[in-house]
Amino acid sequence: MRRYRWWIGGGVLLFVLVLVGIFAFSGPGTPPGPLDRPGPPGTGPLTIVSMGDSTLSGEGAGDYTADTNGTGGNWCHRSPNATVEKTDVPGIAEKVNLACSGAPAAQVGLGDTRQWTEPSQAGQLADLVKTHRVSAIVVAVGANDDPHFSQLISECFQAWFISGNAPCRTAIAPTWQQRIDAMVPKVVSALSDIKTVLARAGYEPGDYQLVLQSYAAPIGPGIPANLQNLNGCPFRTEDLEWVVQQGVPVLSRGLATAAAQAGARFLDLSRAGLGHEACSGGNDASKEWFSRLTLQLNDLTDADRAGHAIQESFHPNANGHAQFGRCLTEFLATDGAAAACLSGTDGNLHPAAMMTAG
Repeated sequence: MRRYRWWIGGGVLLFVLVLVGIFAFSGPGTPPGPLDRPGPPGTGPLTIVSMGDSTLSGEGAGDYTADTNGTGGNWCHRSPNATVEKTDVPGIAEKVNLACSGAPAAQVGLGDTRQWTEPSQAGQLADLVKTHRVSAIVVAVGANDDPHFSQLISECFQAWFISGNAPCRTAIAPTWQQRIDAMVPKVVSALSDIKTVLARAGYEPGDYQLVLQSYAAPIGPGIPANLQNLNGCPFRTEDLEWVVQQGVPVLSRGLATAAAQAGARFLDLSRAGLGHEACSGGNDASKEWFSRLTLQLNDLTDADRAGHAIQESFHPNANGHAQFGRCLTEFLATDGAAAACLSGTDGNLHPAAMMTAG
């Protein structure tokens, strides 16, 4: 009987020791598997960041910050009316705009490329994550690479201005797809650099959203004839038709490809401005979401500023940025890989399912 009691006592003691060992190694109350992360790592306010070129810097929206309105050669033209400033994402405490007008993909990514005196935007992001917890990044880039979209607009203006010139689409259209194809890997590289910066800071893919957005057509063929000149939008109708029906959609499809390759979400803005393009409002420009031909006369008197006197032309205006910010806010609240910003019954932009390319 005593031997039997000894074995029972020894078994109980062994069981207690095993339990103590389990609690010593795992800790009381530790659930199996990894803990859910609370969001972006580090310290500081939860932040949304915009990176890229003029579409996100705020070009055309006015009220540019003094340090980006020509000071020391910096013409990034960041505006408090820019898209990121018009977002309203729950939990976001700060909004940071790193976008710079005219920026190519190389300046958005890591490296030595500068734009208007500013260094790599990805490098600036690396500094930002030291003091901020970045929850979302929206990027617009690519148009200043092989497509040279601003140059395209300039060539179309020249085709209107110089009598006897062929429509600009005659020279641009044959190589447009090739130019888009050449752009794609550069955008993928920039997005990959952004992800690298965050990974080095301890971020995991689920800690943040990375969104690549495309470009809206700033002008369209449905404008009054009395504004199809230097009073507003000096372009030929056939060129405007090509921009809306071919140029911008092909560019958008290329960016959708880049987003998919880089593992980013995609927001299609190619049809976001339909009915609200520059000059589409006729005598009532308040209905437009893009700036018309804009000439800063005061800049013409300053040799350092004269070359930037029309820089704001044919970009989203403050109304446009407000609409894009609304659509972006709603898109960030969804979990779909892609969406298109389209006008709803209320007249505002909302994210909608992507149409199948045809």
